[in-house]
Amino acid sequence: MALDQYHHGVRVSEVNDGTRTLRTISTAVIGIVATAADADATAFPLDRPALVTDIATAIGQAGSSGTLKGALSAIAEQARPIVVVVRVAEGADATETSANVIGTTTDSGQRTGLQALMTAKQKLGVTPRLIGCPELDTPEVTTALVPVLQALRAFGYAYAHDCETLTDATAYRDQFGARELMLIWPRFEAFDADTAATAPRSPVAVALGLRAKLDQEIGWHKTLSNVVVNGVTGIDRDVFWDLQSAATDAGLLNAADVTTLVNQGGFRFWGSRTCAGPQSLFPFENYTRTAQILADTSPRRICGRWTSRCTPRWPATSSKASTPSSPSSRRWG
Repeated sequence: MALDQYHHGVRVSEVNDGTRTLRTISTAVIGIVATAADADATAFPLDRPALVTDIATAIGQAGSSGTLKGALSAIAEQARPIVVVVRVAEGADATETSANVIGTTTDSGQRTGLQALMTAKQKLGVTPRLIGCPELDTPEVTTALVPVLQALRAFGYAYAHDCETLTDATAYRDQFGARELMLIWPRFEAFDADTAATAPRSPVAVALGLRAKLDQEIGWHKTLSNVVVNGVTGIDRDVFWDLQSAATDAGLLNAADVTTLVNQGGFRFWGSRTCAGPQSLFPFENYTRTAQILADTSPRRICGRWTSRCTPRWPATSSKASTPSSPSSRRWG
C-alpha cells in the first residue's frame, strides 16, 4: 500500500536498511600437525585434515605412539575446543619427519603436512586460528609454519628447539621475525598416567589449549601471560624470576621476545611478545591477533554474505560500511 494513500488503521512498512550487528570470526579453533603410527586411521587419515569436536573421544583414538595423544591431552586439560588434526608419518630420522610435517603439494594436487591445514575451511568448514606442531617444531618446521600462519591469519606457538640454556634460547629467537609467531622456552613437566612417571610436557600444546580457553571465556585481547595452566607439575629447566626485578632469567628471556614459564601461585606462561620485535607495531600477541581478527571480520561487515559483492552499492547499503556496528570494532579497533 502506498504511504501517501489515506488509511484509517494500521500500516506496516518493512525497512531493509540500517546497521547490523558485527559477528566476529571463530577464534578458538586449533590446528596441529602430529605423528601417531597406531592411531585410528579412519579418525585420523594420513595427511588429511581431521575435525575433532569431542576431544576426549579423539584421545582414545590417537594411539599411544608419536605426539598426537600427548598434544590432545595437554589441550584437553585446558579447554574443550574444536581441533583440526593433520596426522603425518614418522620418518626414518628426524630430518625425514620434519619434511613430512612441513609437507608439500603432490602431483595430484593434494596438500600434505602443514600445507593440509589450508584446506580445512573447504573440507571441514572451519579455519584453524591457533596453530602448532607440538614436539615436532624443529627450526625447519617453525620456519615453514610462518607462511601458513600468514596465509590463514592465524597465530602460532613454537618451542625453542634443542635449547639447553637461556642463551641458547635467546640466540634461537634471532632466527625468526614474524608477528604471527611466539617462541616458548623451556618445557613443562607433568605426570604421565600411561608410564606412571613424570615426563616433559609440550608448552606448545599447553599454550594452544590455554589460548583457546581464553578466547572462549575472555576474548582474543587477553594474552596467555600470567594465567594459571592446568595439568602440569613442574618446569624442566631452572628459570629465576622475581616480579620486582628485571635482572632475572625470565626478564632476559622476555626482553629477547621469548615467552618463559614461572611458578607463582600455580604454573604460568610469562611473556606476551611475538617475534616481530619491539620496533614493530605488533610486538605483542594480542596486537597481532586483534589485527588478524579485524582483517577477517571487516569484509564480512562491509559485504555481508560474500555474494553481496555482486549487488549494487546504493547509499543505504554503503552506509552500513561506515557506521560502527558493534562494541568489538569500537573497543579493540
